[in-house]
Amino acid sequence: MPSSQTRTDTAITHRGDVYSSSCPCRELLDVVAGKWSALAIGALADGPRRFGELERLLAGISPKVLTSTLRRLEDHGLVVRQVIPEVPLHVEYSLSDLGHSAVGPIAALRTWAEDHHAQAQAHLR
Repeated sequence: MPSSQTRTDTAITHRGDVYSSSCPCRELLDVVAGKWSALAIGALADGPRRFGELERLLAGISPKVLTSTLRRLEDHGLVVRQVIPEVPLHVEYSLSDLGHSAVGPIAALRTWAEDHHAQAQAHLR
């Protein structure tokens, strides 16, 4: 099997090449690597949250940007939006299996940023 392919239980999937200008994996990288997306994925790692909870947890995000971020994550299959039929109605957001698969790499990058921010700040002019 060529190295650009991997076998799964149900199908052969083709590995992307993020350095190729025509590869759609660039869009997914853009989605998960964005500041608010990465923070939203991290905030949802421990389970479902309501919009207001996410807004408070992601200090500094506007409601408009949070809405846009959650929609983009949902459009790419990383987040699941569920309307809870209670009175009053409310919506919960949670990670899909695909979203959960991004938690580890994003957590590692977040930890790296927390550990090295002072070094980077020292280089700013």
